[in-house]
Amino acid sequence: MSITTTRNSGYLYQITIIGILFFIFGFVTWLNGTLIPFLKLACGLEYDWQALLVTFAFYISYFFLAIPSSQILKRTGFKAGMALGLLVMAVGCLVFIPAANARAFPLFLTGLFVQGMGLSLLQTASNPYISIIGPIESAAQRISIMGICNKVAGILSPLILSTIVLKNASAIEDQILSATDMATKTALLDELAGRVVTPYIVMALVLGALAFMIRRSALPEIDTAAEEQAEGDASLSAGRTSIWQFPHLLLGALAIFFYVGAEVMAGDGITIYSRSLGFELDQTKYFTSFTLGAMLVGYVLSILLIPKYISQQNFLRYSAILGLVLTLLTFFTAGSTAVLCIALLGLANAVMWPAIFPLAINGLGRFTQIGSALLIMGIAGGALLPQLYGYLAEQESVGHQAAFLITMLPCYLYILYYSIGGYKPR
Repeated sequence: MSITTTRNSGYLYQITIIGILFFIFGFVTWLNGTLIPFLKLACGLEYDWQALLVTFAFYISYFFLAIPSSQILKRTGFKAGMALGLLVMAVGCLVFIPAANARAFPLFLTGLFVQGMGLSLLQTASNPYISIIGPIESAAQRISIMGICNKVAGILSPLILSTIVLKNASAIEDQILSATDMATKTALLDELAGRVVTPYIVMALVLGALAFMIRRSALPEIDTAAEEQAEGDASLSAGRTSIWQFPHLLLGALAIFFYVGAEVMAGDGITIYSRSLGFELDQTKYFTSFTLGAMLVGYVLSILLIPKYISQQNFLRYSAILGLVLTLLTFFTAGSTAVLCIALLGLANAVMWPAIFPLAINGLGRFTQIGSALLIMGIAGGALLPQLYGYLAEQESVGHQAAFLITMLPCYLYILYYSIGGYKPR
């Protein structure tokens, strides 16, 4: 089926199906904000950087699996690839069962890595799909609609999981710390770790059912080679032989790296940061939802404004400037004000993926799948930048506030550069 036929038929149906997938992305991805404090307590971790291995294990899988995902998609097509990604995610959820029974942190990390593998395949398929099924000028608007699905799920998932696994968390933390008898302490930790089993079994079943639904759906394939032939000389890929001949794509991959790192720091890192300011676990377990609520507002604004009132690259530029301002305010304030500034970074981050992704794959033609995979590899920023923050925060001469500033400022400065000139095809 050609891209032209795809765009003219079943558009609403396609948007709905991909919207469901983006809801799943958000639900699974933003559970990490709850898992960081939960696993630090349940597995007896001593340092923040150890707890932040949760984000490392989850996001680093994108770096290793993005290119293989593009090759898998060439064999399976987009629809079968999405279904396979959902099944892999279900397997990752099931790994949590033996991990909880053994209270083994490395096994939890393995489950998170497998979930990331499935999401890597799923995202490599769905992001270019939603970008291509309509005009490239409004791609940011469509991805913002997907972002609303993603962030509504992201708001709900930490609230649901924290209610289950971190119920009375502060009291349990006090009991564990004050327990002098090892048997009592072990029993408390085992009971706490076991709380994740039922939620992750339910998620595995839901993911399996969705995989079956996607495989049997009428979701059409898209043919990126046919798109290039239809565009003729208008396609940037005409006469090019390598993905490395698209500077705007390569610069876009680095922009995705910095964006995802900043997003994870604002969404998942807010729990660690707020704990350093003296907030109790019963309070911080909800802070990820505040960041995602701010992102939801940003997505709504982008849908209303792009492209009618503002271009996606200008919206990206203003978002980067807002990120710089809020990061500086986080450093120069304290307490609830600093936490509020981190949460408001969600507003600054909201349009970054929707704007960067279509700008970076613009004109790739037959290189769209491999180009998408390269951008997905940039998600590894969510693995590496929180680790940098965790390492710096542990240094007595740095601390959490300075570590946050050092980690975040380069992210927004680079994204500002990309929004000004880095996105332009050459």
